[in-house]
Amino acid sequence: MLNEFLPPGSPDGPAILEVEGVHLSFAGIKAIDGVSFSVNAGELFAIIGPNGAGKTSIFNCISGVYHPQEGAISFEGRDLLGMKPNKIADLGVARTFQNIELFPQMTVLDNLMLGRHQHIRYGTPAAMLRVGKAAREEARNREVVEGIIEFLDIAVFRRSFVAMLPYGIQKRVELGRALAMAPKLLLLDEPAAGMNLEETEDMARFITDIRRELKIGIVLVDHDMRMVMDLADRVLAIDFGKPITTGTPAEIQRNPDVIRAYLGQEHAVADEGGDG
Repeated sequence: MLNEFLPPGSPDGPAILEVEGVHLSFAGIKAIDGVSFSVNAGELFAIIGPNGAGKTSIFNCISGVYHPQEGAISFEGRDLLGMKPNKIADLGVARTFQNIELFPQMTVLDNLMLGRHQHIRYGTPAAMLRVGKAAREEARNREVVEGIIEFLDIAVFRRSFVAMLPYGIQKRVELGRALAMAPKLLLLDEPAAGMNLEETEDMARFITDIRRELKIGIVLVDHDMRMVMDLADRVLAIDFGKPITTGTPAEIQRNPDVIRAYLGQEHAVADEGGDG
């Protein structure tokens, strides 16, 4: 069980993430144009949109990589704007990346141990000697990482170099490193991108188990609409950086503006006309 190693959240708490009226431009080009949403504790909130819609830019604003020109972003009531990414991570916001951002020449175990860096409570001298408190702390963090490895079913790859692993396994390791941070909010950027059907189903199962066991807020971005609609409580649809609508998966799937953004005017008109 994952919650044996990582602290569970509270699924019934208030909104933990609030994004209000965010605008982000690059050289006059709008990447995000007035996006607002909130994510409740324990909720799985999804953001969908065509390629280039601004989904990853939203993640970059939340995690402190980008700094929007307008709007507000808060996590557990704390203003995130202007805060450095490492400080936001320290608050409990972890993310995965659309393009895998692991250390390829390090092992799976070492990559996940890096995810525990903000939980290490000893200094350089103790680390060099690796005795006493340092040894105890390393053992404690190693136990957490080993639990995540077992949870993600990658124990056989524990000592393998990441560069030698299949793509689908690397995506699991990326997820594992984010989990190693013991997040209160997990941002998943295209976790199933490039995967085959079996790998996508495995990833969906892991996400479901994470949510059930840890009860943390999750924001999911992915192009696999079947997975998104199966997993999400609410969905925000955006296009060219602008919000289209927010609703339940069922509401999103029958919204003509969402259909138009994905399939074009002709499909939207046909859908609205219908044939009974």
